[in-house]
Amino acid sequence: MTEQAIPLCNASDLAEGGRAVPFDVVFRGETCRAFAIRFEKRPHAFLNRCSHVAMELDFQPDRFFDDTGQWLLCATHGAVYKPDTGECAGGPCRGGLVKIALSERDGVVHWHTDWNLQPLAF
Repeated sequence: MTEQAIPLCNASDLAEGGRAVPFDVVFRGETCRAFAIRFEKRPHAFLNRCSHVAMELDFQPDRFFDDTGQWLLCATHGAVYKPDTGECAGGPCRGGLVKIALSERDGVVHWHTDWNLQPLAF
């Protein structure tokens, strides 16, 4: 399958350091939750799966940032990730988060499929 740009949300739905926009993807044949956030004025997206133990990160639905708005936090394990790259910044990590490519144009955020991440349905 070739890469596709799929509309995800309006750009205004992603507030700096605010609530995430959730979406579903197929990752390695398994349906998974993913989330999009805005950090330093750019949209970013990741699988909602801690690298320590494959559990969802959010402490409340669609809430991933710590109190400072500078880090993504796993509510279960305390692992801390960089919001722009998903790289582990502290805590019990086994690597970083799985990043999902996004683009923003004409007021819409799109996510980009690849060989490993597919939309749940076309």
